Amino acid sequence: MSGNDAPQAPYLKLIKMTSFGAFTNEVVGPFSPHLNVVFGSNEAGKTTLASFVGGVLFGWEEARGNRNTYKPLNAERSGSLFFARDHIGDADEPNGSNEFGEAEEIELARTKNADGLVGDASLVADIDKETFQTMFSLTSDELRSLRNTTDVTAKLLTAGSGTGASPAHALADVQAQLAEYTSRAAGIEHSIVNLTARQNELRARMALAADEAERFKQQDKEFHELEPRRDELNERLDELNNRIEALSAYRAKLQKLEEEHVQFIAERDRLREEEASLESTRQAQAHRVDAALMGLSGAEDRALRDRIDAYLDEQAKIGHRVDVAKENHAESKASYEALLESGDRREAEDRARRQRRVQVALSVVLPLVFLCAGVPVLIHGRHITSLSFTALGIGLIVFALLLAGAALVMLFRPSKADEERAERLENAHWVMLQDQKKLESCRADQDELVEQIGAYLAGEGLSEAGGSLRRARALLDEAKDVRADATLFEQKRQACLARRSAIEDSLADVARQQERIYARIDLGPNATLVSLDAEIARRTQQRTSLLDTFEHMNRRYGELKQELTQAKHLKEFDELKLSYQQVRTRQNESARDYARLLLAKRMLEAAIAAWESKSQPEVYRQASRLLKIMTEGRWAKVAMTPEGRLQVTDAVKNVREPVHLSLGTCQQLYLSLRIALLLTADNVGRAIPILADDILVNFDASRRRGAARALTELGASRQVILFTCHEEIVAALQEADPQATIVEL
Repeated sequence: MSGNDAPQAPYLKLIKMTSFGAFTNEVVGPFSPHLNVVFGSNEAGKTTLASFVGGVLFGWEEARGNRNTYKPLNAERSGSLFFARDHIGDADEPNGSNEFGEAEEIELARTKNADGLVGDASLVADIDKETFQTMFSLTSDELRSLRNTTDVTAKLLTAGSGTGASPAHALADVQAQLAEYTSRAAGIEHSIVNLTARQNELRARMALAADEAERFKQQDKEFHELEPRRDELNERLDELNNRIEALSAYRAKLQKLEEEHVQFIAERDRLREEEASLESTRQAQAHRVDAALMGLSGAEDRALRDRIDAYLDEQAKIGHRVDVAKENHAESKASYEALLESGDRREAEDRARRQRRVQVALSVVLPLVFLCAGVPVLIHGRHITSLSFTALGIGLIVFALLLAGAALVMLFRPSKADEERAERLENAHWVMLQDQKKLESCRADQDELVEQIGAYLAGEGLSEAGGSLRRARALLDEAKDVRADATLFEQKRQACLARRSAIEDSLADVARQQERIYARIDLGPNATLVSLDAEIARRTQQRTSLLDTFEHMNRRYGELKQELTQAKHLKEFDELKLSYQQVRTRQNESARDYARLLLAKRMLEAAIAAWESKSQPEVYRQASRLLKIMTEGRWAKVAMTPEGRLQVTDAVKNVREPVHLSLGTCQQLYLSLRIALLLTADNVGRAIPILADDILVNFDASRRRGAARALTELGASRQVILFTCHEEIVAALQEADPQATIVEL
């Protein structure tokens, strides 16, 4: 490796189980530094493998009860973990390998817990066993809670505080020193308990030193007899106080559970009423339309509407033809009647008749006049033999005959206006008859269509429309609305059923909690709040009696103590007094040191709280983001209340506590919290893999894919090894991270 290479964090590459459970000289791997999936059938050894890794790092589990410790019958548990540290080398050293082309390898091994961890223990220097078991070793059952949340979270969040040591570890050291000051171990000289015991011993010796007087002896004897009785009474008082406090606490819980029970019953009754109201409303809506229309599917409704639209188009076309025929018939009839009854035509006919009469009169009168004038002239001319008169008479007669001939021609010659008028009348009458026949044909088609539409609507359950297509369409719209309302009513009813089911579950949970509490207080199978109040009152009366006895004993104790101090003039008593003062001085010094340690503890706790206040918002922000990914946006926010209760908020701002979530959603919540903690505290357990044993088994397909993306994100910064026997989980993880390493058992 070249001089400028920068080593990366080690990661677990191989697992060798020399002797562990049913495995002997079994090697599993290799693993990559990111996401790894160990796939195997049931009983293939996945849980055994996860227990082996934790055992090598932090010690084997001791045998307790029937717990499986994986210890072989004829051998010690032993094995090794091989960690690899890749290096970012020069350009001529690919993959960060050393001069031999291999990554640096670190072996951690363990055989007996007493021998400790063999190898480079610095790999586990930044994590303890409790943090590993709580945050780095995950199972589906452990996802429901964060064990020792405060302590583990504090260690994770303050590990990178920049103080040289975690405030959480410093707090642990202070707590250890405080434990020494309250320890009863004989070798701890500054123990307040031991100094108090020594002080009591010297006090007893001073009482014994006053044996020169029988009175002092008797008083000393009584004094020493009072001490255990006082302790016994004090212990009994403590027991009674603890019992009364416990009973009071249980009573408060039972009272709260009873109130919740009443609220749940009221809510259940309200939901039942709401369901009944929805059902009655739905039935009333269903009676508004024909049953056949209620059963229409979406395709049938569309087909019926299309047919009605086609009939409407056809009806409009026939109506248009009828209207056109009516207009044409009206126009032709009007034209014909106009020709028959027109006022101008009658005036023309009257004028023509008058002219005809004038012509007839003239054609008769004028020839007669000229004839009457010509005949006498002719006769007179012939009589007088006058050629001129004769010629004149003949001329008048001829002219009269010509006028008569012309009049006859004019009388019998047909009139052109009459011919034209007769022709127009005939044409108008023929057009009127044709338009009338066309109108009757269109009306017959219209009547036939009306009958066809009525039959079709009656056959489709729309007889109420009375043959009206628009009314039929309105009925279809009404039926569609009723069907939509029925669907909405059903959704509301299902929602009510779901809420009522949840309330029934809550009622059952309340009943179980009440049964557990009554079982704990041991008041019999028929215990009630009344019997619990009676038990509290009885215990309180006992405490009052014991307090009176204890007060009387304390007064006697003080009197005896005052009497015994009169023996100070004795030499032994003075020596004992000096020793007593020395012990008391040391006790005061220990008390001051104890007070300083208590102050340091409070300061460290305040420092941890400050670190948590800075880091926790990022943890919950990351947890909210991861939970949103896992649930596809169904749950959007994770937060901690000022009272220390965890809460989640869904996409529509409904707030729930984990106890009200389903098993899968609850596991997704705690998985997102753990991943967020691990992402935030990236300098804790940098070389330690995260072991996850079938943690996605309770997730549905979509949320499994979301959890796989979250684990892939964690695998980008830490080594993750997930054990599973489900092929669909392997497929989901490969889909989220195509580079994931698959190891089959």
